[in-house]
Amino acid sequence: MGSSDVWTVSMDNSIRTDDRTPPLFSAPELTGGALCGARNLKPYARKADPTAMANVKEVSVRLTGSAEAAPACAINHTVPAVVFAHGGYMGNYFHDFADLIIWWLFKYRNIVEKLTRYEIIDLDKKDRVFCYPHVLIGLHSHDDLKVDSARTPNGYSTADYTKFIRMAYSLKRESAIRMGEQAGEKPRLLLIARKGTRKFTNVKEIVRMAEELSYEVVVADAKFEANVSEYAATVNSCDVMLGVHGSGLTNFFFLPTNAVVIQVVPLGNLEGMAKYDYGDPPMADELHYLQYTISQEESTLSEQYPRDDPVFRGPDSIHKLGWLAMANIYLKKQNV
Repeated sequence: MGSSDVWTVSMDNSIRTDDRTPPLFSAPELTGGALCGARNLKPYARKADPTAMANVKEVSVRLTGSAEAAPACAINHTVPAVVFAHGGYMGNYFHDFADLIIWWLFKYRNIVEKLTRYEIIDLDKKDRVFCYPHVLIGLHSHDDLKVDSARTPNGYSTADYTKFIRMAYSLKRESAIRMGEQAGEKPRLLLIARKGTRKFTNVKEIVRMAEELSYEVVVADAKFEANVSEYAATVNSCDVMLGVHGSGLTNFFFLPTNAVVIQVVPLGNLEGMAKYDYGDPPMADELHYLQYTISQEESTLSEQYPRDDPVFRGPDSIHKLGWLAMANIYLKKQNV
């Protein structure tokens, strides 16, 4: 097992962490696998991604054989602890929700305060020995933005997680509008207008067309510094969310049940990745999903490359150059 494995350390009143760097957890016994001596672990969910893991701090675990051999306790806790590290892809909206939302104490306070009644302890800023009856070092990962109900203690699903999110933000709408249910009531369409790459270049035309189809249109994008609570309420007020492939589609968690997510896929053989990231999770979340792949004429890459370029003729050859080469062209240079 590698340095990024998840270990469960368990023994009543004997798990101790001191002020070393990296923080050292001492315990008489370890459950979940064999351990010889001390081992450094990276308690982060995206373990299969070396790029993410390279930016994650380590903690160290060692077996003492007895509680007496561990450092003396300064503070005794009567509740279990979960140890996790920040880093990785922190700051990307998609990865915030998929990997480490618990770390954004200010930005996602509504969620964190519903997960625990206790203070979050920053081990980098503590200089005393803390003792716990049970410690889980590391976070388990099921799938991106999805919960595997077969692996949860009570069979919780992605839809259950979404209900929890709605409760955390006091979102009022549980179900999307039903056409014809109330005379004169229009469905609301949220158009995610990205400010960077993969943005719509004809937002006004899209809005006009949607309004002609009897939608009330809301144009917005959640900036990094945005108030999540306010934006969540805006999303929850809508019945359809339309956006180009990107982290803004993560906001599907705030939509009411039976709402529709429409993902516009940029050029570059990105259909599989797009569906995996923002198609499968909404469908697991009791939402409807539609996917549209743009044509060459609808991509601004047509203004940058000749039509016989491999960018158009052989996207797979670009993919073979690696993620960075692919992303530089199809994700960073392309608008719709």
